[in-house]
Amino acid sequence: MASIQQGPNGPVLVLKESALQQKGRDAQQNNIAAAKMVSDLVKSSLGPRGLDKMLVDSLGDVTITNDGATILKEIDVQHPAAKMIVEISKTVDNEVGDGTTSSVVFGGALLGKAEDLLKKEVHSSTIVDGYQKAMEKTLEIYSELSEKVSPDDRGSLLKVATTSMQSKLISEDSGTLSKMVVDAVLGIAAEKDGKYSVDLENVKVEKKTGGSIQDTQVVRGIVLDKEIVHSGMPARVEGARIALVNSALEIEKTEMSSEIRITDPTQMQMFLEEENRMLKAMVDKLHDTGANVLICQKGIDDIAQHYLAKHGILAVRRVKESDMTKLEKATGGRVISNLDDLEDADLGRADLVHQKKVESDKWVFVEGCKRPQSVTMLIRGGSQRVIDEVDRSIHDSLMVVKDVIEKPEIVAGGGAPESYAASQLKEWADKFDGREQLAIKKYAEALETIPLSIAENAGMDPIDTMASLRARQSQGKKWAGIDARNTKIADMLAVDVVEPVAVKEQIIKSATEAACLILRIDDVIATSGAPGSSPGGGGGPPPPMG
Repeated sequence: MASIQQGPNGPVLVLKESALQQKGRDAQQNNIAAAKMVSDLVKSSLGPRGLDKMLVDSLGDVTITNDGATILKEIDVQHPAAKMIVEISKTVDNEVGDGTTSSVVFGGALLGKAEDLLKKEVHSSTIVDGYQKAMEKTLEIYSELSEKVSPDDRGSLLKVATTSMQSKLISEDSGTLSKMVVDAVLGIAAEKDGKYSVDLENVKVEKKTGGSIQDTQVVRGIVLDKEIVHSGMPARVEGARIALVNSALEIEKTEMSSEIRITDPTQMQMFLEEENRMLKAMVDKLHDTGANVLICQKGIDDIAQHYLAKHGILAVRRVKESDMTKLEKATGGRVISNLDDLEDADLGRADLVHQKKVESDKWVFVEGCKRPQSVTMLIRGGSQRVIDEVDRSIHDSLMVVKDVIEKPEIVAGGGAPESYAASQLKEWADKFDGREQLAIKKYAEALETIPLSIAENAGMDPIDTMASLRARQSQGKKWAGIDARNTKIADMLAVDVVEPVAVKEQIIKSATEAACLILRIDDVIATSGAPGSSPGGGGGPPPPMG
């Protein structure tokens, strides 16, 4: 094995006997092959006509999705180079929410094109330098290409949200769902010095099977997956004044173990009455402040429930802390720890608090908050698989609307900006006289993989389509792209297919950085038991993934 080096006085053992080492071209080929396999895995799910993957885990749970990040998260990738490509999709998903499949396809294409250059004896450092320059130039081109919009322009935000949904399972319902997404995000957007910021933590997403996707709704307030604690309480309170309490309405036990000695039966009665009186005092205090709804993070004693019901106060107990925080933002109330401190100013306000049956469960809806800084999306659908995919699609859509509000610049979709940038890069590459020129041209070819994959997945002829697209672009039609829905080339801005520049930039940065990282590796040393290096040092296929 390569772990033994020949020294002046015989062999020198540097690594463990069981260590595997791959050097030079073999290591590069192995890594590139693994990364390309991951890219090929998700390529068929790109674009509006992309297909779904069915993923079955070790427990037999099934996930059906065409979201690149979800596919790569669910499969258990073993090869170390393949893991780097999986990390691109995670980064893009966390940063901008959409474009995960594009980034992985582009990363794989960059490595595939680099492999052609490596075979022609172009050094990997030269390729990396060329790729870095091409990335900076592409980002420049995008920034010139982009069109500014107003951050609160509903029309543009609706187009962006709809475009994000077009490639998902919910494309048929994108009209109604995109309106809900835009309403939800604009409702919680905060403005400071003309700049907007959006915290998507304030959009609570609840999922429940039943009905259809069309029954999904946005509640201007919070939905609690709890039921009212006592059957004697009102199930509906209009003009709600809500007390948010995070201490228990129970008699506290003492810290140390203690006992009470009772010598007379009347003392027993006094002891029980005192407990009753203390609980009644707590409820009376609530009632005196004018509260008619109590939402409690901890428990509520049975006797306290009885007194609350007598006063006609609707109460919910054991609510999650995250929901309490959202209720504060939605109702304008304040969570208090000590009932004695409760004042009228601490109460939250809502038009209606009511218990509603959702499928087989009873949930409490806090609706009609005046200026809610937190809202709820209640997702409905025919089965759990459908709902999970709708949830993933809505997450992507919420993220892209947030991206445009925070960086209000858009470009057309359908591979138009990639195709335009590729043609610009090819011209720009001619200014370089070294081998970097080759790397920049290969980078441009890799960019064209995105429109090419969209066309292939729509069943269009890839060669004719790309020739026709290049011709349109060279005539100065910069927004010409692949209209996969109608399987033709069209002005993508005219058909309202638009995407945030933030997403496009993140795809370029993440994919290029990962490709360059893999290209710099010329030696893989795997200690015993580590996956990722095929024994024998030959540039054979990478070990099986997942």
